[in-house]
Amino acid sequence: MAEQSSAQAGSQTLDRGIRLLEILASADRNLSIAELAATLDVHRSVAYRLLRTLEDHDLVTRDTAGHLALGVGLAALNSGVARNLQQAASPVLNEIANELGMTCLLAVLADSGEAVTLVSAVPRQTVAVVSYRPGYRHPISRGGPGKAILMGLPESAWPADLSAELRDELAESRLRGYASSHDEVVPSLRSVAVPLTLPGQPRASIAVIHVFLPDSESEIAERLKLGAQSVARAYGA
Repeated sequence: MAEQSSAQAGSQTLDRGIRLLEILASADRNLSIAELAATLDVHRSVAYRLLRTLEDHDLVTRDTAGHLALGVGLAALNSGVARNLQQAASPVLNEIANELGMTCLLAVLADSGEAVTLVSAVPRQTVAVVSYRPGYRHPISRGGPGKAILMGLPESAWPADLSAELRDELAESRLRGYASSHDEVVPSLRSVAVPLTLPGQPRASIAVIHVFLPDSESEIAERLKLGAQSVARAYGA
């Protein structure tokens, strides 16, 4: 009985630690311990102990105000995730980002049913830079990257709770070959995305995001489609 309780406690601690990392990855700013504790629905002392352990492994860091952000230790972990896909995609994403002047990213479908940013690139020269860090996640039913992933899935694999309106939108997106969004994940941000299907990899999408679109959605989508083809070739598909 004691062993069972110990296993349950260990599982809960690990779950909470992972959820803290997910909360930080999804935030658009550094968060205080109080904010993290409230979001995780635990006492501040519990959040503090979890964060101290994550800090010891460089997975979390503090700024001068004591607010928390993801740490450099995650970079080493992230480099091993889908390494071949990251290596194939990174040069293409950088090329598109610099050419269009917008942040370009590759998102993948997670087992949780969310779209998770695997790798992203920001343009070298632009008036405004939009940060979309690896690990950022959002529901697959919102945002260009998520909806482009849905486009690549058979309808039988779509979440059962998709609205009729979204189903109609996805049908239109399939006809034109790309998905788009505005204010759906982050306020004021627009996105255009196309599906990316590779053997042995989860369903994915390539997208650009910005506060405004310098070209028409269709023109941007054509560039993204070429990028998806380049990633596929580099990956060996």
